[in-house]
Amino acid sequence: MTHYEGDLRAPDGARFAIIASRWNPRISDTLVAGARATFAAHGIAEDAVDVVRVPGAWEIPAVAARIAAGGAHAGIIALGCVIRGDTRHFEHVADRCADGLMRAALDHGVPVANGVLAVDDQQDAERRAGGSHGNKGEECALVAIEMASLMEKLP
Repeated sequence: MTHYEGDLRAPDGARFAIIASRWNPRISDTLVAGARATFAAHGIAEDAVDVVRVPGAWEIPAVAARIAAGGAHAGIIALGCVIRGDTRHFEHVADRCADGLMRAALDHGVPVANGVLAVDDQQDAERRAGGSHGNKGEECALVAIEMASLMEKLP
């Protein structure tokens, strides 16, 4: 039986993309900073990471699909924050964003790490963007590196 598993060494020449919402900038910017620092800490050059900014979480999947279709990136990270409000808008945006990211990954065979926070309040967002629950941007960078490694190893 063959066992396949990725590790935290990016394939030679691997490029990564970070797609980040400008909405809720205090949270999004912290997530991006965490992802960039994690890539750097794992030997990925700054010029091997493309950062694309979009207006909000709703726009992230379209950009993820376009980047994935281009075939130049070994992994994509989606970062943003959707905070629950008094309407169903929260569910529409967060759920459709997640669905679109999964579709981009499956349609194009490129790992897409979903770091778009779907939280109840600002405090919950802060806990996941460098607070007591860590930094989801860092976590997504680690996922992207490991998945890029794994995808290169799979037959």
